[in-house]
Amino acid sequence: MIKKYLTFQKNNGIAPYIWTILCILPFYFILQSSSTLGIVLGILLTLVFFILYRIAFISKGWPVYLWTLILIGISITASSLYSYVYFAFFLAYFIGNIKDRIAFLTLYFIHLISTSASINYNIVMQEKLFLQQLPFVIIIWISVILLPFSIHNRKERGQLEEKLEDANKRISELVKFEERNRIARDLHDTLGQKLSLIGLKTDLARKLILKDPEQARDELKDVQQTARTALSEVRKMVSSMRGIRLKDEIFRVKQMIKAAQINFESKGEFALQNVSLLTENILSMCLKEAVNNVVKHSEAKTCSIGISQLWKETVLTIHDDGVFKGDADKLCAGHGLIGMKERLEFINGSLEVLTEDGTTLIITVPNDVKPIDKEDHK
Repeated sequence: MIKKYLTFQKNNGIAPYIWTILCILPFYFILQSSSTLGIVLGILLTLVFFILYRIAFISKGWPVYLWTLILIGISITASSLYSYVYFAFFLAYFIGNIKDRIAFLTLYFIHLISTSASINYNIVMQEKLFLQQLPFVIIIWISVILLPFSIHNRKERGQLEEKLEDANKRISELVKFEERNRIARDLHDTLGQKLSLIGLKTDLARKLILKDPEQARDELKDVQQTARTALSEVRKMVSSMRGIRLKDEIFRVKQMIKAAQINFESKGEFALQNVSLLTENILSMCLKEAVNNVVKHSEAKTCSIGISQLWKETVLTIHDDGVFKGDADKLCAGHGLIGMKERLEFINGSLEVLTEDGTTLIITVPNDVKPIDKEDHK
């Protein structure tokens, strides 16, 4: 029991105590009334306010307008008769939780105008009890102005981040689906072809084993070599399926570039922050494909790789001083640029190809947004 209390206190701070005081406080003001009828009326108004306040929170559609207008009326009455203006704080919090923007703005301005008029009325009438708490009244008036927008904006931001998180999950599933298709294609194109060849050569060797043993041995040697090649390709496929960190991939491409006798230049830190493993893996695969193009097709003398992390996005740049053999506008499929572009589209990334002064690939991906704690939305 004590543990639950401590957890509740840690998560909510002093807010529950402030709300409790505000719920009890109206009875202090009501009891200042000189007549029994005034006290009874004040208690009934307070009880009706809290009951309708609860009903308003669980209502949907047009009844929200009705209950809020009644609550505003009770708040003005309590302010005029008992100098109790703190119901306005309850209403400011409630209006801030309304999701529909038109309803929010309509009720916000009605509440602000009515509360301001009620405060001015009490000041003009020189209500003694009201003037004694004037500093607190000013705080409540400022809360009526600022609190609804603060809560409403926080709710909208939370909803947008929920949608973003759902979109990221959807993208992740699409990437998995695309990877499964790619693996299926690779298996069909590599293993399928080689296993068919092994089957054909094995049948041929079986038929020749008595007629021409020498040729049968040659066929079995081909079977052995084909099996080794298939095993090597399977190992490469498995290796490419593992998550690849960009800093590890840059080490490998650096070795590849130097082995091709191309000068290598690097700019920026390749240890990324606020980027998911999925995004970093796709960046690594794109980098590997781009460097393969440089080594195989560009005839370049120098290759530079740079990375920069901005507030919203990460930009990876691969530049070489060679010749681009293809049409940059059509993204030549032979160079794997279409595959790179499709991978990047899964994470809302983009690929730009520039062919002036050599070839430059500019890969841009958004940084990940960490979701905040979410509350129930009105």
